[in-house]
Amino acid sequence: MAADIAADDPARILSIALVGHGGVGKTSLAEALLLAGGGTKTLGKGADGTSSFDTEPEEQKRGHSLFSAFHHVAWKKAHVNLIDTPGAAAFLHDASNCLRAATTAVLVVSPNGETKGEDGKVLAWATELGVPRIAFVTRMDRERASFDQALEDLAGLEQKPVAVQLPIGAEAGFKGVVDLLSGKAFLGTAGGGAMREAEIPADLADEARAARERLVEAVAESNDELLEHYLDSGELSQEELLTGLRQAIVKGALLPVLCGAGGNAIGAATLLDFVVDVCPSAADLPPALGDDPRTQSSVERAPSLGEPFSAQIVRTVIDPFAGKLSVFRVFSGQITADTTVYNSTRQVKEKLGHLFRVEGKKQTQIGKAVAGDVVAVAKLKDAATGDTLCDEKVHTYYPRLRDFESSIQFALEAKNKGEEDKVMAGLHRLQEEDPALHLDRDEQTKEILLGGTGQLHVEATIERLKRKFGVDVVLKAPKVPYKETIRGKSQAEGKVKKQTGGHGQFAVAWLEVEPLPRGQGFEFVDKIVGGVVPRNFIPAVEKGVREALPHGTIAGFPVVDVRVTLFDGKHHDVDSSEMAFKTAAALGFRTACEQAKPVLLEPIMALDVQVPDDAMGDVIGDVNARRGKVQGVEPRGASQVIKARVPMSEVLKYGPDLNAMTAGRGSFHMEFSHYEELPAHLVDKVVKEAKRQAEGA
Repeated sequence: MAADIAADDPARILSIALVGHGGVGKTSLAEALLLAGGGTKTLGKGADGTSSFDTEPEEQKRGHSLFSAFHHVAWKKAHVNLIDTPGAAAFLHDASNCLRAATTAVLVVSPNGETKGEDGKVLAWATELGVPRIAFVTRMDRERASFDQALEDLAGLEQKPVAVQLPIGAEAGFKGVVDLLSGKAFLGTAGGGAMREAEIPADLADEARAARERLVEAVAESNDELLEHYLDSGELSQEELLTGLRQAIVKGALLPVLCGAGGNAIGAATLLDFVVDVCPSAADLPPALGDDPRTQSSVERAPSLGEPFSAQIVRTVIDPFAGKLSVFRVFSGQITADTTVYNSTRQVKEKLGHLFRVEGKKQTQIGKAVAGDVVAVAKLKDAATGDTLCDEKVHTYYPRLRDFESSIQFALEAKNKGEEDKVMAGLHRLQEEDPALHLDRDEQTKEILLGGTGQLHVEATIERLKRKFGVDVVLKAPKVPYKETIRGKSQAEGKVKKQTGGHGQFAVAWLEVEPLPRGQGFEFVDKIVGGVVPRNFIPAVEKGVREALPHGTIAGFPVVDVRVTLFDGKHHDVDSSEMAFKTAAALGFRTACEQAKPVLLEPIMALDVQVPDDAMGDVIGDVNARRGKVQGVEPRGASQVIKARVPMSEVLKYGPDLNAMTAGRGSFHMEFSHYEELPAHLVDKVVKEAKRQAEGA
């Protein structure tokens, strides 16, 4: 198809990731872009199942994106990949991964003063990854829509927004945009997609002139040479303006702001014009930075066809029938089907089968992929999201994608007895698709533990488990991952002495335990002198301690932030063994911990709650009642963001409570912050519950 002609040239390949908080209209804009680019004949909608992006049943049920989706259009002889990312806080990890595939991130915002914490996060991630950024104010046809308010909100996100378009009309009267770069107006047309060129309305002429002057000044100030020329001449040529704006976008010096109404497909065509005419192509971006794993030296891979092939997997889709589909961004070189590549993350070779262009839920086979493009391959054996694929002779390794900690954990069990292995197998497959899922088994309670970035994340995973693998599970109350540590210093002897008819078992290990600073984990120190414990048995002592760490002395929770020193011991020339010293070490460690003032630690969450002004008092009072500590309050548009630290046990099911307090107008983001000592009056309750669960296992 036509798009693949441009897809042979990195200078004509652009990949835009639509990012922003949930419910702002990213998918509607993606559908409008697809319609404008001729990728579909009608404007798709998730509610009626016609969306090309929200294709999963879990998304259609909830009415918003849960997973990133890919498509593409041909525009002005360029190939434009479209990446629609989820914005719900529990699924932002997927947006973070797919930003790696983008040449430009398009922050989609509302014109009603509703920027949220998620917007700041994705902008920060894009900045960290070196992904250029622009913004699109959508839903300009809604009540109370204000382009000026949106610009003010964007400035509050520590950006330097500059309008490159102005809206024509407002609310229900919104009908098009003024393009400040070309000095022309573009009006929406019946059926959506195309835009009709027109003269700038007379009542907007002065405003457009002033806005263009601000744009020219902002571009000039972003470049010393342009600024000097601008101060001398008072103007920039059209070529200087476009080139300077592109350079400012690449540097992150400016955030160009466009506008439209995705639901009515107004502004989609002019956004595509701006992306192709102004935004950087793959060839305009700096080389990708990686390492050569064989020499441990840094390498740069330029986005050109002559470079060695290198790519990174940004998304994995698991289908129980079709198998695994790996979506990857090519950073350098080119690749064809049926080629052997090297997975430098796993240190294995992989044979690529057919290459595909992803088109929503469908795939179209292609012959090759070049630097800058985003394509997919099926059925890689060992590859996972974040892995680097490269030339098998010229190795490249790109750092893994961002790790996301679990903010909530559920215990689960198979609804039908005998399906436990099937549950675990299905969850392991879904983990390949979603690396933010954390799967574990509690050795004490024998429960399967599923952790995720939020309750919605876990619930959607369980629905997919049933749909894709045919197994039902029961979710139990979220488990709080308490830990144990010590406040004091203690010494204890661990001794094993057993005599049987043959060889006996003998080992003595004297251990000292002492606390480490919070977050330091575990440290083992060997202070044996004189051979009282032979060198070959000291690793067994450390192993015995490490195996005892997961089972604390108060309630069986893992022990953290402790230094263990082996300072004395005894052995027998015949009866001592690695097993004896491992057992002695575990006994000594447990005894020493019991004497070292053990305490329970509880996880503390960083909680950001965005609420309207009139609900702020109720929400702050509720945070205090949950043993939370408010760190501060920041204005954000017409809302307030309350920043707090709250024990995880108090906010396991915070969403419904917040909805009740704010009549559904509040939103929150929560992530793990640190551990603190559990207040003494709550210890008995936690200990009793832990024992009850252990006895019921």
